[in-house]
Amino acid sequence: MENVARPWPALWSLVIGFFMILLDTTIVSVANPRIMEGLNADINSVIWVTSAYLLAYAVPLLITGRLGDRFGPKKLYLTGLVVFTAASLWCGLSGDIQTLIEARVLQGLGAALMTPQTMAVITRIFPPDRRGAAMGIWGATAGVATLVGPILGGVLVDGIGWEWIFFINVPVGVVGFILALRFVPSLSTHQHKFDIPGVLLSAAGLFLLVFGIQEGETYNWGTITGPITVWGLIVAGLVVLTVFVLWQRINKGEPLLPLSLFRDRNFSLANIGITTVGFTVTAFTLPLIFYYQIVRGLTPTQSALMMVPMALISGGLAPVVGKIIDRVNPKYMTAAGLVLMSAALFWNSALMHPDTPILLFLLPSAVLGFANAGIWAPLSSTATRNLPPRQAGAGSGVYNTTRQIGAVLGSAAIAVLIQARLTAELPAMPGSTGEAQPIGFGGALPEALQAGFSTAMGQSIMLPAAVILIGAAAAVFFAKPQPVLGWGGPGNAPAPEAAGSPRYGTSPS
Repeated sequence: MENVARPWPALWSLVIGFFMILLDTTIVSVANPRIMEGLNADINSVIWVTSAYLLAYAVPLLITGRLGDRFGPKKLYLTGLVVFTAASLWCGLSGDIQTLIEARVLQGLGAALMTPQTMAVITRIFPPDRRGAAMGIWGATAGVATLVGPILGGVLVDGIGWEWIFFINVPVGVVGFILALRFVPSLSTHQHKFDIPGVLLSAAGLFLLVFGIQEGETYNWGTITGPITVWGLIVAGLVVLTVFVLWQRINKGEPLLPLSLFRDRNFSLANIGITTVGFTVTAFTLPLIFYYQIVRGLTPTQSALMMVPMALISGGLAPVVGKIIDRVNPKYMTAAGLVLMSAALFWNSALMHPDTPILLFLLPSAVLGFANAGIWAPLSSTATRNLPPRQAGAGSGVYNTTRQIGAVLGSAAIAVLIQARLTAELPAMPGSTGEAQPIGFGGALPEALQAGFSTAMGQSIMLPAAVILIGAAAAVFFAKPQPVLGWGGPGNAPAPEAAGSPRYGTSPS
């Protein structure tokens, strides 16, 4: 069989783009007030700057994963990187909020083209029993990017303006393109027949579901326009997705989503796990940042810097964890990491009082770093270990879709819970909402309200702390990895035009 002789340069080339994609899911949050001011926009419009990106990113992932199998992950990745980089430039040059939202949609589509290919390439160029270290890097990138986003966003917004959270992607995208063009192999493609009904059903179902969940709080979980309601969209999305799954089951041709993927117990359980991780990582930052800024009066940069221990420890340890899980059963490390994350969040909740010494919060931040390091690589390695090369793109698309749906659920759920807890703890403040409240206070919350606000945030953070335990329970049931025999073969070989390159070698089957 033919394998990539130098897979590590390919991995690092992909990591640059993957980091940039995930950074843009969180970096905008700290820039919202400045964007409102700079583009003369209202709060509902500026929320769509993030919502439009997440929607355009999440909905096509199943389809773009399959496109990578058909046309080659390298081609799809490079195409997506060009779209994402060009859209980033457009975002920075936007002169009004509508243009910025349109640019963010294009940016999300570019991200959707890229993301499944990163995981699919790793699955195909690293043997399963040596994939842990590679997934460690991939997982560290995913974990650290979501944490670094608010830090980098705060620094850029405070220093040189909100436009630069987008402009910074342009030189990074150019470098990433050159490296990917040079080092990522042109892997062989598979002659898939496209399941057009499946494509339409999955896109429609995911759009209705994600839009309904994501925008539920904006419309107070009621009427959007005319007879269209938030719950109507969510129910319609679930119905369409049910029809999609039934169609995949009876489709005698080649389905968009091979249901056989879910016969692998570890793949199914890992998808449950990554959904809870997406939910928790997205949800816990909102009440924590609100507490730092509204109760303690920290600036966006200062509040983001409270997460530095988490980012440093997670980024430093994740590659080490990746090497370890190639030798031991990953279920123990995954379950321990998920339980540790829950414990750190409950610890944060207990500390959330107006008079708690602020430096004490660095301790649970450090614990979250250890937890993150033990989560991303074992989960992704477990999910992909038994995937055949022919289904690497489809499996990667499913895994990343469930992660994004978890993030959307987390964002919607925490907004609802924050509103409910503020209403309960601060009854004298009619119309309190999780989004508008902190912006209105501007870091100057009256002392008489600080205890109630802290209590509300502490109670809110218990939700993601509890949800992540569902992932821990799933990880306990991971099956022990089996020795891998005969991995590779023609389906995993580089494309003919690439095989003669000095970066490729031949090893016996």
